[in-house]
Amino acid sequence: MTTTTLQEETLTAASLAGGDVPPTVSSTQPPTSDPSTYKFLKAMLPHLPLLLRTAVLHLLRLSPQSPYLDLKTALIVSVLRAYINPPNPKTISETKHFLNRFPSIKGKIWVATYSIPTPTPETQTAIQSLFSSAITALSHDGKTRLPSMPEVRSVEGEWTGYRANATSSSRLPEGLSQGELYSEMMKEATGKSTILYFHGGAYWLMDPATHRPTTKTLAKVTGGRCFSVRYRLAPEDPFPAAVMDGLVAYLGLLYPEEGAFHAAVPAEEIVFAGDSAGGNLCLSLLQLILHLHRSGRKEVMYNGRTVDIPIPAGLALNSPWTDVTHSSPSCVSNAPFDYLPEPSVLHSAESKRPACSIWPSTPKRRHIYVSDELMTHPLVSVVLAKSWEGAPPVYICTGWELLADEDKYLAKKMWEEDGVRVRLEEYEGMPHCFGLIFPGLKEARRCFSGWGGFIKEVVEGSGERGSRFLTVRAGTLEEVERKGEEVSRMRGEVVRRRMEGMLRGGPEAVAKL
Repeated sequence: MTTTTLQEETLTAASLAGGDVPPTVSSTQPPTSDPSTYKFLKAMLPHLPLLLRTAVLHLLRLSPQSPYLDLKTALIVSVLRAYINPPNPKTISETKHFLNRFPSIKGKIWVATYSIPTPTPETQTAIQSLFSSAITALSHDGKTRLPSMPEVRSVEGEWTGYRANATSSSRLPEGLSQGELYSEMMKEATGKSTILYFHGGAYWLMDPATHRPTTKTLAKVTGGRCFSVRYRLAPEDPFPAAVMDGLVAYLGLLYPEEGAFHAAVPAEEIVFAGDSAGGNLCLSLLQLILHLHRSGRKEVMYNGRTVDIPIPAGLALNSPWTDVTHSSPSCVSNAPFDYLPEPSVLHSAESKRPACSIWPSTPKRRHIYVSDELMTHPLVSVVLAKSWEGAPPVYICTGWELLADEDKYLAKKMWEEDGVRVRLEEYEGMPHCFGLIFPGLKEARRCFSGWGGFIKEVVEGSGERGSRFLTVRAGTLEEVERKGEEVSRMRGEVVRRRMEGMLRGGPEAVAKL
């Protein structure tokens, strides 16, 4: 393992994971042999004791990760954990500014930026009314105080496709408009899938640009294309702005305006996909659509005509974040395998974060994404949704990560109580979003094969039709079938009680439950 390799993979992983990348090194530029490598090593010096301890325990097979991860991956996980949980965190503004630098576009990828225009005033009013009624109706007591309703805006996204004949250093052809780039992309599309992609980043970090490697790989596996949504981010634009942008993006695919790059895409060819917070956004958008169907309001006035809001072909989720309170037992028990901070560490770090112009918010709230009274709302913490009946097939990938329990509970509930076709893949020893963070691992390649294969399957009608619950063994990739009823022992009332305990008293209160 060379210093350059460790540097490049650590910086890429830290950037994608939303951590505080060392300020002396750019995560968007390739490493070189002189100044950046020196700066990287200098930035790593404070972590040298951690790296040595990790390496010794790993080589002696005394760490929890050693049976499942190679040494390089274990070291990067340890460094990521340190970067994401620094003793002196930066302000929210500084972190957002640092991580919102877009990498250049090169390699085997097509990218064409497209904006769905701002809907007409009539449509804006209709969508705001739809959200207001849904938030009230889906609340646990029907008395939830509505948040300030955001404007309905134009939504930008990136069309992404796989460029088979390019090299790793290829740039996009010069002199082509965005529409022409889209046309070139479509010449290489061989499948019917259109992936409506929502990136992760805890609802306040990241961008479609940071997730191009992911959307490119999904396009390659499916033979289709991705529309990766540049949805509004918190804390400036809290819930429900991101979900609203998601709905507008979906309507824009279904009912494109004159002059759009794309023709109308039928719902049976659209799959919602996302990672982490993006997975939450997929589920929130689906729960909204299911509610509209149940309540007989599955139509909306959209740019001068009444249109259906259909159910998509499926959902394909990677490490979805379904409980924003971080209350599940795995948020503590799986900490040795993950780089994400367990709740007590997160609370301690956030208490030290300096204030800036956008955070704390005015009026103050405890969560960056959502107001305090809505943290357990089913459109926010989707693990508490009462019913998923009528949902399309759902794929969930998880590791031995902090979010594992909530993901497995949701998968079991969907299958057992609501009759949803579910594919759950749990990977031994793997951290949060491992497929995106560590693309070189064979577990990551298996993850993308399952993730993208599911998307292709539900759109093109091939492959298996039933539910499956798998554990994928580390190293061997052996698939161990599990019974759905054995996937999770958590019960709905316990999930709710733990979440309420977290809101009342924090991690210490939940630990006593």
